[in-house]
This record gives sequence, C-alpha cells and structure tokens, in this order.
Amino acid sequence: MRAIVLGMAALALTGCATGKKLDAAGDVHALLLSIRDNDQAAFDAHVDRAALKREIQAKLVAEGGKDQRFGGLAAALAPSLAELAGETLVQPQVFRLVAERYGYTPRTKIPGPVAISSALKPLPDGRVCATREKDGPCLLTFTKVEGTWKLTGFEGGLSELRI
Repeated sequence: MRAIVLGMAALALTGCATGKKLDAAGDVHALLLSIRDNDQAAFDAHVDRAALKREIQAKLVAEGGKDQRFGGLAAALAPSLAELAGETLVQPQVFRLVAERYGYTPRTKIPGPVAISSALKPLPDGRVCATREKDGPCLLTFTKVEGTWKLTGFEGGLSELRI
C-alpha cells in the first residue's frame, strides 16, 4: 500500500512539472516567433528587461573583476553599462543569434508548444530553463511574471549578444 501511495505521489509531481513546462512553452513559443518575425511588441511582452539588465550588470562586474586594475571601475560603471546594454542588446534581432544556436533560423518553422516543452527543464525555485539537450545546461531562463512566462536570464556569455 505504501509503495502505491509513493508511486501516485511521484506521478503527481511529474504531472506538475510537465504542466509547468507546457504552460511555459506557449510563452516561449511566442517569444521565438517574436524573435523570428522581429516583432518588438511581442518580444517586449515576453521579456523582463529589468531582470536581464540586472544579469548583464552582474556579468559586467564579474568580467571587470577578473582584472584587478579594472575591478572597481567595472563595478562603478556596470549600472550605466547595463542600462545601455539593456536597451541595445535586449532586442529581437540580437536574440535571433541566440535562437539560431537552438537551430531556429528565419526560415525555420518554429515548433509548437508541446515540442518546445521537451526542451524545458523545471528549476527548484519555480522557474524553467531552456536547454539545447535533454540534460544539458540551462541557456535561457524563464520566470512567470503576472501570468506570463518571461525571459529573465541568459546563461551565455555577453559576447554572444551582438547587434
């Protein structure tokens, strides 16, 4: 009896994870379409600029901190650079290069939410991330914000974000 209860609990938890992935996949699909179609309004609806700016700022400080001569300067300039980067780099055409790393070119048919959900991995804190391979590292992180799954994290290097 105990094994049956544990098995049912495991299935319920798996269902929650699958439901979360499928829920997020619809918004990830919409983001991919906005990137492919260079649709600024749809892109903005699926991106949390403030979160991405914070992440870019942290990466700038970390990169600057690698060289002790520039660590303090990098920390001082990071907020302004992050603001500029947030406006310049967080654009559909910039993320098109990131999408191409997943195999999505402007000529590629974007898979539907069910297919996209298989590339999503639920994280312990409630977010989901997109991976290139089933058990691969997270590349893009999404957080549910006011009912919409938004891009809130980019695990790649800043050099991958090009205009």
